[in-house]
Amino acid sequence: MRIRTADVIVTSPGRNFVTLKITTDDGLSGLGDATLNGRELAVASYLSDHLVPLLLGRDADRIEDTWQYLYRGGYWRRGPVTMAAIAAVDTALWDIKAKAAGMPLYQLLGGRSREGALAYGHASGRDIPELLDSVRSHLAEGFRAVRVQTGVPGLGAVYGVASSAAGTRYDYEPARRAGGGATPAPAEETWDTRAYLRHVPSVFEAVRQEFGPELPLLHDGHHRMTPIQAARLGKDLEPYDLFWLEDATPGEDQAALRLIRSHTTTPLAIGEVFNSIHDYTTLLTERLIDYVRSAVTHTGGITPMRRLLDLAGLYGAKSGMHGPTDISPVGMAAQLHLDLAVHNFGIQEYMRQSPLTLEVFRTSATFQDGLLHPGENPGLGVEIDEEAAARFPYEAAYLPVNRLVDGTVHDW
Repeated sequence: MRIRTADVIVTSPGRNFVTLKITTDDGLSGLGDATLNGRELAVASYLSDHLVPLLLGRDADRIEDTWQYLYRGGYWRRGPVTMAAIAAVDTALWDIKAKAAGMPLYQLLGGRSREGALAYGHASGRDIPELLDSVRSHLAEGFRAVRVQTGVPGLGAVYGVASSAAGTRYDYEPARRAGGGATPAPAEETWDTRAYLRHVPSVFEAVRQEFGPELPLLHDGHHRMTPIQAARLGKDLEPYDLFWLEDATPGEDQAALRLIRSHTTTPLAIGEVFNSIHDYTTLLTERLIDYVRSAVTHTGGITPMRRLLDLAGLYGAKSGMHGPTDISPVGMAAQLHLDLAVHNFGIQEYMRQSPLTLEVFRTSATFQDGLLHPGENPGLGVEIDEEAAARFPYEAAYLPVNRLVDGTVHDW
């Protein structure tokens, strides 16, 4: 099978997505997710201007060779834009191969290791009562694990909390749009780490008192802490038996995890901003983390993500792939097939996509009794309605920027 066309589709049904559609000379097509939140057009240009011309006429069956060709041949390696673009190519080729075989993709990855992928949802609230209501709502929807985020007394909007003190709310996309075709500047939010550290233990105490010891609870620090602050929080949260503490410190400071690990037994997760297996080698070989948080979309595709998870398994670490709404249904499907196949699966992040998004992307994936499943359709199990996609043009949107109370720019 030779690649006949490769089309880059940019659409914004409630939020921006970049999708690559590869079609072979015998009419099979495959999809890959290339969405990079807030930098979508950079990846779209990388694909259209640099990769698509290299793909036309290539053998679609040669997935590994194509991956190495694009990764090594460009000289400039790694980085989120490059790896998201390569991921789209890789995922689309796996989609084609599985369709040619007449099988769901997970069968080509070794078959099913479990019945479904345990998913966690995002429970949040401006205060503890609103948070408890959100947890109840998620449990009623079928979730068996929840991430817990809450507002901090004295602060307004807090990234990761769906509602704000100002009364605004997001359920699908925290990136802000200007509207009317204008280019927005990122919203700026005030952050106070000391106030956060004082507040969070009481939040988990209240959740445990309300819902008991069995419910898996997760928490995301959003890279906001110094190593010693993160060590303190991990220690303070030990009585509440977290499933994990995620992104406690900035991901690029890997030595920070040594200090955190030496002070707390709270399990640690990191990696949603990583884009290569090389970002993990120290963390895994020194057993500094328990869960790998990368996404297929941002880590070069299914081919390298499988290698990363195999490496993680050697050191007792499990998967916990990034899965909010900036991962399109195409990217989520790729992850679900891996979730079913790999031995060292841990948990899958899951935010429901908006109705508008599901008008554009038709997916066979299901969520039932707390478990996600990609479905049994050949390939990924996702198709894109290109006419519907064309109705939703790109609209610039950016995640908020944090500033400390003294005005210093801080991690989000």
